[in-house]
Amino acid sequence: MANLVNAERLSLAFGTRILLDEVSLGLSSGDVVGVVGRNGDGKSTLLQLLTGRREPDSGQVVRNSGASIGYLGQDEAFAADASIRDVVVGGRPDHSWAAEPSGRAVVGHLLGGMDLDAKVSRLSGGERRRVSLAAVLLAGHELLALDEPTNHLDVEAVAWLAEHLNLLRAAGTAMLVVSHDRWFLDAVCSRVWEVHDAVVDSYDGGYAAYVLARAERVRQAAANESRRQNLLRKELAWLRRGPPARTSKPKFRIDAANALIRDVPDPRDKLKLNEFATARLGKDVFDLHQVSYALPDGRQLLNRLEWSIGPGMRIGIVGVNGSGKTTLLRLLAGDISPASGKLKQGKTLRLGHLSQSVVELDDDERVLESVQRLQRQVKLTTGKEASSNNLLEDFGFTGERLVTRIGELSGGERRRLQFLRLLLSEPNVLLLDEPTNDLDIDTLTVIEDHLDTWPGTLIVVSHDRWFLERTCDVIYAMLGDGTCLMLPGGVDEYLARRARVRDAAAAGAGSAAKDRPVSASDAAVQRQARKELARIEGQLAKLETRIAGLHDQMTTHAADYERLIGLNAELAQAQAEQADLEARWLELADAD
Repeated sequence: MANLVNAERLSLAFGTRILLDEVSLGLSSGDVVGVVGRNGDGKSTLLQLLTGRREPDSGQVVRNSGASIGYLGQDEAFAADASIRDVVVGGRPDHSWAAEPSGRAVVGHLLGGMDLDAKVSRLSGGERRRVSLAAVLLAGHELLALDEPTNHLDVEAVAWLAEHLNLLRAAGTAMLVVSHDRWFLDAVCSRVWEVHDAVVDSYDGGYAAYVLARAERVRQAAANESRRQNLLRKELAWLRRGPPARTSKPKFRIDAANALIRDVPDPRDKLKLNEFATARLGKDVFDLHQVSYALPDGRQLLNRLEWSIGPGMRIGIVGVNGSGKTTLLRLLAGDISPASGKLKQGKTLRLGHLSQSVVELDDDERVLESVQRLQRQVKLTTGKEASSNNLLEDFGFTGERLVTRIGELSGGERRRLQFLRLLLSEPNVLLLDEPTNDLDIDTLTVIEDHLDTWPGTLIVVSHDRWFLERTCDVIYAMLGDGTCLMLPGGVDEYLARRARVRDAAAAGAGSAAKDRPVSASDAAVQRQARKELARIEGQLAKLETRIAGLHDQMTTHAADYERLIGLNAELAQAQAEQADLEARWLELADAD
């Protein structure tokens, strides 16, 4: 495999804080590396160093001069007057870029329903993110550096992206992926780099393999890190006992891994939690009877919905963007009212609603003040008292971060504080809208640990499959037609349903085209078009052989400058002929 990037003894510091200290690592073609670590530990910075967007204080990065590197950052910068077509396909018309199957797949799955001639400046943040991702995927790079590529993607789009990246990996494309989506990391990565304490530790395998190896390493080396170790052991137990989708468990050290979890109980005692929840909530939580809700444009999000939600239920909700997931949570929270039908809340509800925005935080307030103003002492569901300081430490707020103004916190830190404040209000019903946004994996593990012993009704809207499977007992899907259905098969069943809908729509379109009456003149035109298609396909095959031969000759005569000029001219002519034939083929195929 060709070596693409080598980093030797990289060091970088911001002020007095050392972010990376003499880090050495390398990347070859076909490697897909997931980069994990807490927010602020240097994951994005590492990507910027390896791709040349930032220079280290010391050390060097050697890149293969012939390798093309594509970078997806967390901020999108487009020309002010650029259209989606300009950014994604270089302004090419549809018949040109759509001749490539991979191009059609990327545009169809990421930009479906978007007008390619629309100006990028008019798009929402999520749409701009999809445009950036599509542009990087279509550029044909040998190395892709992707910083949080699943942001703003729904479950279906994340599953497609994982499948597409696996095809690119099979073709030799190398990738560096920063993501907090653990299902996604498990599905695409062959290695994991953990960035922490100014070093980078490497683990073979996907995320599940990383958890196993990391837990074993902690067991052997860090007896004094009991809190961290317990969290890892609990997640490891869930990994080994959880859904069968955990396919990347390594074969090495399996006995040691089993020994780690032999006496670890299930993450949740469901019976005990249900007893607690019933005692705190009574028999009823939410009862929805014939509930309907429509947008001002007339689109029906909920249509005569019947649903009874009881105490202790742990429900995950999936669906395409715009299907009404957030609207449903707002209805349950009482922020909006249904257009028709009745929504009844239990009398003893203490509801906590984690929205996607963090506007309820006061930017001028200090972190510690913000928490202590709510409550200095909280009684956990285990019956133990815990101080707000202990919870702040669990959620990564220590030292100077305790007296930092909220307005100076990062997006991930604000999200952590928002969730912590929610827990301090001691709710017995939690509505979580995309709770994993902007959070690192270690923080997600802490949140999952708190939810394990939280006895109440939990309703989660998320595109993070790992989080849903880890915290919820049942999955419901909003299908965009006003219905909300329970899926015994979970997210896999949802994706299968969506695939059947797409296939049925495609078959229906094909059937409608076949049912149209065909005149004698139309039939003659179609026969002529098919003959020309066959002729063009033969010419394209010959051209491909010719182009491959010219490339071989150019390699052979690399030192003969005059010969190279002639070969290059022949190659340009052949490629121009190929482009014209492909455009004509696409026109005929669309008309057939």
